[in-house]
Amino acid sequence: SLKELHGIFPWLVESIFGSLDGIIAGWNLHCLQVRTSPTEYSVALDFLDPSGPMMKLVYKLQAEEYRYDFPVSYLPGPVKASIQEQVLPECSLYHNKVQFPSSGGLGLNLALNPFEYYMFYFAISLITQKNSPVTHHVSPSNSAYFILVDTYLKCFLPIEGSVLPPPSSNPGGAIPSPTPRSPAVPFSSYGMHHTSLLKRHIAHQPSVNADPASQEIWRSEALLQIFVEMWLHHYSLEMYQKMQSPHVKLEVLHYRLSISSKHHGSPAQSSYQALHAYQESFKPTEEHVLVVRLLVKHLHAFSNSLKPEPLSPSAHSHTASPLEEFKRVVIPRFVQEKLYIFLQHCFGHWPLDASFRTVLEMWLSYLQPWRYAPEKPPQSTEPLPRSVSEKWAAFIQENLLMYTKLFVGFLNRALRTDLVSPKNALMVFRVAKVFAQPNLAEMILKGEQLFLEPELVIPHRQHRLFMSSTLGGSFLSSRSPTVTDASFKVKSHVYSLEGQDFQYKQMFGTEVRNLVLKLAQLICQAQQTAKSISDHSAETMASQSFFSWFRFTPSEMNGSYTGNDLDEIGQDSIKKTDEYLEKALEYLCQIFKLSEAQLTQMMMKCGTAQDENGKEQLPDCIESEDGLILTRRGRYQIINGLRRFEVQYQGDTELQPIRSYENATLVRLLFRLSSLLNERFADQMDMLCSREDFVGRLCRYHLTKPHLVRKIRHSPMVNDRTSFNLGPRISLRFLASYRTLISLLMIYFLASWFYIGPVGCTFIILIGYSLYAVIMTFFFEGWKPHEH
Repeated sequence: SLKELHGIFPWLVESIFGSLDGIIAGWNLHCLQVRTSPTEYSVALDFLDPSGPMMKLVYKLQAEEYRYDFPVSYLPGPVKASIQEQVLPECSLYHNKVQFPSSGGLGLNLALNPFEYYMFYFAISLITQKNSPVTHHVSPSNSAYFILVDTYLKCFLPIEGSVLPPPSSNPGGAIPSPTPRSPAVPFSSYGMHHTSLLKRHIAHQPSVNADPASQEIWRSEALLQIFVEMWLHHYSLEMYQKMQSPHVKLEVLHYRLSISSKHHGSPAQSSYQALHAYQESFKPTEEHVLVVRLLVKHLHAFSNSLKPEPLSPSAHSHTASPLEEFKRVVIPRFVQEKLYIFLQHCFGHWPLDASFRTVLEMWLSYLQPWRYAPEKPPQSTEPLPRSVSEKWAAFIQENLLMYTKLFVGFLNRALRTDLVSPKNALMVFRVAKVFAQPNLAEMILKGEQLFLEPELVIPHRQHRLFMSSTLGGSFLSSRSPTVTDASFKVKSHVYSLEGQDFQYKQMFGTEVRNLVLKLAQLICQAQQTAKSISDHSAETMASQSFFSWFRFTPSEMNGSYTGNDLDEIGQDSIKKTDEYLEKALEYLCQIFKLSEAQLTQMMMKCGTAQDENGKEQLPDCIESEDGLILTRRGRYQIINGLRRFEVQYQGDTELQPIRSYENATLVRLLFRLSSLLNERFADQMDMLCSREDFVGRLCRYHLTKPHLVRKIRHSPMVNDRTSFNLGPRISLRFLASYRTLISLLMIYFLASWFYIGPVGCTFIILIGYSLYAVIMTFFFEGWKPHEH
């Protein structure tokens, strides 16, 4: 029976979407994918479809006007703090729904109808179920939850046609819209309440059988309000306090002075307690941001499907349907303010890694409503970027901070990231490409000029509360009078989001231009670094031999270390990085009109020119009495891998650590043998090497050239270094190398094919080496075998 269904409905909703405290996981729609669980995926989508069994149950219960309690304590922080302050939030979703607990109750509740109750749980499960255990990789955009969000948006916010009426058990009947309820507790309010546009529209219709779309438009309003409140109404305590206007604070003060604290024996919660309860940190997940981006894209398409306004104002008032009115005001009254604060939160708190790409694409989607316009771009054989039409100038001006302040926020993030990484370079390229669209920068500049116009001819600036597009009451409230002054509209937008005391930073001003120049300089440095990495990788690959699998390279022989973690990027990724950065620099020059002279001067300051050997210079340092001292820029270069010091072994080569390509036992035995020979024949070797004839030259070639051994560790911080001469000596360490041993074994193995024994083969090797040494002595005395 319907009464039984009413009793199990809350349990059913909780078993699907999980409990608010996260103890019950529910169906875990976020991890349900067709690839891993095709049967469960299909069943869940069919059951929760707008025309499926679950929604039919919702509509049945809706017809009986049942109400279900939703705890206020699980609402987003700002809303919870506001209601606990007994100040009614501006969103009409909460009006006439707050119920004070009965005696013995534990807190405030919202009395929701079945549709609202279902959607509240559906929306908030995105937040409460974010820590569910995952046993396999899950793509958020392929999950059942993501598909359901898209399905609900298409059903209740249709781009074409009207909202489908719900199935009714009564033939010819319709599900009534929620009736107003008087609040159980008196609340002060953020602003004035207006008559719902829906009620006004129906009141003009004398017919009893009103248009079903007009009767059911409340579902679209409720769905969008719930999604926005649950997904976007999150920000810091500081932002919450900032948004409390002096008008509201004064109203709350008057209310507290006059209210009696005897409501059901429970006094109102103090302001400090209410705000302190909201200090939990909010960290959106990648799935959360992807769902918000889906919402933004759909709302752009939904708003852009608005039919052109009739030329006659009287015709408009009689022919415009509630859905058309909805499309007209959906973004400025619903999304703009909360999305702006949500993006600010993400820009300021998201980690400085490649995962920020998700937030970035959501932001860029909002900035480009023309991408979701119904008209098709003109076909052109030339791959030129499409110019932004002048008809979008009003949108850009009314969302000026979305373009300018968030762009500055992105610049500050980009200046702190490693642009050698292809993913970070791609993000800079994406932003530069979007803002470089023809005519976009000019329209942003025009919006800034309108904001900076003097206010001599503009009416006195009202308080930000009354200029906000999110006035109390339904979003379908009576439309405010049309303001013809474009400058006043821009000022209204800025002050409604940031307050009266906001100090605007011009996107095309000197300060931001200097940030762009810094970013361009960083791009040049990253390009040079990527090029040096590419050259180093090419040299390494060219120098590899057949024995490279023994980890033996020339750089390892002379004790130097030229490796870098960025070497693992790969040649293809380095090419992509260079392409992204080159195009990003070109776009930045287009946006901010940077000249060739500025770029040349900037590249000279960049200091990324390479020395005569083609190697990287030392990090940026300054001379001092104690040697070189790293500057702040030099430390930045080392941390980000832009430059580095050559790490080279400076001690006795015989005492350097045993390498991976050497046999440890042989190294120790040969060192003892070499030391014994050097002690026994030191005077004779010194005498032979001092001769100027052929014998002396031959001995100097065979014996290791005297090395200068430093007593003080080689460092750019030290100027004075003492050293001493070891003299000529024998070094047999090369015989402990696996490369040498394998080479000798192969020679003996090949000689055995020609029936040459070990003794004969050894004699041939000695004769061959003697001839080689004589030739090298005559022509290449400076080249030493033990050093290469």
